[in-house]
Amino acid sequence: MTLHPPWTPTDAVGEALHVLRMSGTFYCRSELTAPWGFTLPAMPGCLWFHVVTAGGCLLEVGHGARELGEGDLVLVPRGDGHVLRSDAAASAPSILAIPHEMPDSRYAVLRHGGGGAPATMVCGAVRFDHPAARTLVGLLPGLIHVPVSPLTDRLRDTLRLIALEVEELRPGGEAVITRLADVLVIQAIRTWMATDAAARTGWLGALADPQIGRALALVHRDPARDWSVAALAAEVAMSRSAFAARFTALVGEPAMAYVTRWRMHVALDRLAGGDTVARIAADLGYRSEAAFSRAFTRVVGEPPSAARRALAAREDLAQWAAAG
Repeated sequence: MTLHPPWTPTDAVGEALHVLRMSGTFYCRSELTAPWGFTLPAMPGCLWFHVVTAGGCLLEVGHGARELGEGDLVLVPRGDGHVLRSDAAASAPSILAIPHEMPDSRYAVLRHGGGGAPATMVCGAVRFDHPAARTLVGLLPGLIHVPVSPLTDRLRDTLRLIALEVEELRPGGEAVITRLADVLVIQAIRTWMATDAAARTGWLGALADPQIGRALALVHRDPARDWSVAALAAEVAMSRSAFAARFTALVGEPAMAYVTRWRMHVALDRLAGGDTVARIAADLGYRSEAAFSRAFTRVVGEPPSAARRALAAREDLAQWAAAG
């Protein structure tokens, strides 16, 4: 007789991708003619993406360079500064110094270059709002290059839709491109997770584990629940000792340490959104504001009031940089 697990199977990897809710910081449609080039600034906390819809270019990030061709997609997941240019000899001024049109506050059109061979691109920087999304993005490599191949048919379908919108920008085209770009980023990350061995280790590998992945998903969904190792083990039909050992082996820390750290991820998000410490403490299951503050300080390294001031200062700096 086949025994089935006493729960509906949960795709924890799918849940992690589901919370990749993006807030667009900057989108740009670029019409370029060789020689051309520009430097994109570092944007910590954001993910840069570039889609080559026609022509080709050279991307330089860190100490490496990568040739991109028509239909290629590249992600710079941690927002590192980088350079795009038609060839290695082309000058690359700051993107902020090149005139561009702004059809709205989130979308720009850039026309730049010396009149030679044409190239078109859609570029953007997006920010992720959910703690699980930021954890996932933090584990991605510094550069993800998805060239055109038979393995990327779905990506190519999205790329074709973006290219069509770029060729003839109709009413509402900006909204279509930005939404397609969000889909494209998720597809690219999913492709990387399915094809790169690095995605099958650590936290990402734990997400894919049928039992530990379900336990992680339960914590992510309901961090305020009075979790214990025994309660999590029971949810995934494992013995307490087997669950504790497997969780630590796959995730890299004990289950209850992960639960506490996850709560503090959520708390930081709530602090940035303006919630009071008392409300956050209550919503995360702490019996008192003092107990929450002690746990927060232990995990984060500073009390909630100091963290709130730091988050506000960082947001002010990001807005200043965007306005510049």
